[in-house]
Order: sequence, then C-alpha cells, then structure tokens
Amino acid sequence: MRYPKEVVLKEGKEAVIRPLEKQDEGLLGRFYAELPDSDRWFMRYDVLDLKVIRNWVDGIDSTKVFSIVAVTEDKIVGHASLHLRGFGCTRHVGRIRVMILPQYRHIRLGTWMLLDMIQLGMDKGLEELRTDLVVGVEDPAIEAAYKLDFFERGELKNYVKDSCGNMHNLVIMTKRLHKNWGDF
Repeated sequence: MRYPKEVVLKEGKEAVIRPLEKQDEGLLGRFYAELPDSDRWFMRYDVLDLKVIRNWVDGIDSTKVFSIVAVTEDKIVGHASLHLRGFGCTRHVGRIRVMILPQYRHIRLGTWMLLDMIQLGMDKGLEELRTDLVVGVEDPAIEAAYKLDFFERGELKNYVKDSCGNMHNLVIMTKRLHKNWGDF
C-alpha cells in the first residue's frame, strides 16, 4: 500500500493515514491517554504503561505486528494493528484491532483504517481476519464490520467484565480474504 494516505472524512475533516513510526512513541502514548477509561478497560494491554507503548514502537520492524495511525493536526486520532502468527494452525489468520478517539468516530475514519487492515491482510497472503468485540460497548464497530463482510463466528456469553463488574458478551467476527479486490 502507498502511504501516507490523505483521507477526507464526514463533515470535511481530514486525516493522514500512515505507518506507525519510532518517533510516534509520545504521540501514541497521548492518544491512548486521551481514550476514555471505558475503551481502555477492554484492551488486552495496559496502554497507559509507557513500557507497553515503547514495546509497540520498538517492534515496528517485526514481522508479527503491523500498525498504522491516523494523524490530524500533529495528533494521533486513530491506531490500527494487524497481528500475525508466523507458526502454527492459525498462521493463516490475522487479528485486527482499531481504536479511534471519540470525537473522530462516526465520520468514517475507522472504516478507512479497517479497509487498510483488510488490504494489508491480503498483501500478507492471509486467508482470514479476526476481531473480537464487546457487545453493548463496541456496537458501532460491530455494525461497521458487518458492512465490510465480517460475520459472526461465535459469541461468548457473559465472557468479559466491565470496570463495574457487569458481564458482557464477546463476539468473534471473521472475514474471508481473497487474493485481490476483484475476487469479491
């Protein structure tokens, strides 16, 4: 894919999507600090721990994780990553995660970033993408995934807890990939 990519969003807002760079460590830390606690709660890592962010930035050159960011006015407003396994029975499946600041949601930034993750998965020769989303918390992301031909593979009832101890279902969604867009 070609980067940087300039995108025009709803309401005329603009952003530049590009790969995460080593010098983005501070910007990425500020991005995650600005996310609401309720969003960070459901993540696999404590993104307020600067060592986590440093590990992500230090791992830029790895073959296991590929990250892109959306930047506007010298600020990261979105972060997406594709996680690969180089070995084993699920090496044909990539796992994706997309996080967007609240003020940049519902204006198609997440869709642009998700499309890039799909293209990157195709470029890497993956056969399938997977994302795990929390029902009742990430419903707009679930809806967006359906629109891009992800489908529900399973739902784990009362599987995750929010910060107040309330149980939520976790939906596992996947998308079959093709060699190129003409195969859809």
